[in-house]
Amino acid sequence: MAITQSNETKRKATGGRRIAYKKKKKYELSKQPALPTISKKDERKKIRAMGNKKKIKLKHALKVNVLDKKTNKYKVTELQTARENPANRNYARRNIITKGAVITTPLGDVKITSRPGQDGCVNAVLITKKQ
Repeated sequence: MAITQSNETKRKATGGRRIAYKKKKKYELSKQPALPTISKKDERKKIRAMGNKKKIKLKHALKVNVLDKKTNKYKVTELQTARENPANRNYARRNIITKGAVITTPLGDVKITSRPGQDGCVNAVLITKKQ
């Protein structure tokens, strides 16, 4: 079945059935989520969006841009593994990275601040430094 972005539900707040007043329209269609993973290679996919725009979805990530708040400088480092993910605990088990995920790197633990599935890059802020 098609994924739609409309907010109509089939049930009322009381539990009664709601009759649909319109069908799903093509402009309401959505795509499958990208669900980018930590991998040994970088892989991106270009897709066409509405209005002849292009989007870059990240499929697999190897590197991350890390901001150290104390020195206010960025460093590019490799991703190792996902520690936790507030979006879904199964995402951490599958090494899926989303915004807000805590990832282990050689510099220490970092928190993802970008939306990798929609931006095509991974930006993060350093939380704890490794000794």
